[in-house]
Amino acid sequence: MGKQILMKGNEALGEAAIIAGCRFYFGYPITPQNEIPAYMSRRLPEVGGTFLQAESEIAAVNMVFGASAAGARVMTSTSSPGMSLKQEGLSYLAGAKLPCVVVNIMRGGPGLGNIAGAQGDYFQATRGGGNGDYRHIVLTPASVQEMAELTVLAFDLADEYRITVLILGDGYLGQISEALTLPEPTGKVFEKPWALTGAKGREPNKIASLKLVPDHVLEEMNLSLERTYNEISSRECRSESYLTEDAEYLLVAYGTSSRICRAAVNELREEGVKAGLFRLITAWPFPAAALKRASLKAKKILTVEMSLGQMIEDVRLSVDNPERVDFYGRSGGMLPETEEIKRRIKAYGN
Repeated sequence: MGKQILMKGNEALGEAAIIAGCRFYFGYPITPQNEIPAYMSRRLPEVGGTFLQAESEIAAVNMVFGASAAGARVMTSTSSPGMSLKQEGLSYLAGAKLPCVVVNIMRGGPGLGNIAGAQGDYFQATRGGGNGDYRHIVLTPASVQEMAELTVLAFDLADEYRITVLILGDGYLGQISEALTLPEPTGKVFEKPWALTGAKGREPNKIASLKLVPDHVLEEMNLSLERTYNEISSRECRSESYLTEDAEYLLVAYGTSSRICRAAVNELREEGVKAGLFRLITAWPFPAAALKRASLKAKKILTVEMSLGQMIEDVRLSVDNPERVDFYGRSGGMLPETEEIKRRIKAYGN
């Protein structure tokens, strides 16, 4: 067990990216993720990497395209309005099968909203905000420790599947400080024969998302992507079940919401109420089979979100008798309240 240190969530994520071998970072400032570019601007030169503050979020994501095409481990980060601006570039990255890590530290919306933490970008993250049929792997940390651990994982998943991996956090996780043990590098090496590294002695590689011929070209690319997504769905679902074995009332949440739900479950258990928590670690692929198992004994399922209800659609699709699924959420940067969660769970038993 390594030494524990105190770090802010955003900074722990940045250090973990460096541990994972990220040597290129391109970004543009926006609260509440500004500690990430600030940290990377200091640390990357110390390890021989490159930090560049782009002129816009659009420019940053296209710089990611270039660095990834050359075979580098590269990352960009932003918050909700900036993520919207990156969508065209993310679609290009998907179409070109280029691996990278993208971080969205969500804030209140819609529009410019505010700088408080929120979870209103779930649809955008899990459905793809740009054009075409594509997906990201979406990791949802719930602590500073996971901000670091899932970042290291993200770079390996990105290279293994040649895909964008999105770390979907929120402003509260980005700003809190907690003790953590920094992860070790995994040591995994991924060959990249497709990268644009010069063509001496071989045919030139070509990387592009433009495929003008529908028959046997663009459709085949889409089918190839679908095969990759199906493989990811079968192998990379991640979740945590907490006190679900005998739970009559199941809470479903991710990120900061799940921390609040865990506290509610503990208090309900002390009061004799059999509550449990199912926590997403991947929002895509959605851990539907694990949720179905965790919910088998539940009379009622309460989905808790820092939004007006987005993840709830995946919850209803995943469980038997979806009429059991209820919803409680706060929006605009407001946090769900432990006492309100407890009140609703207790009301189901009356």
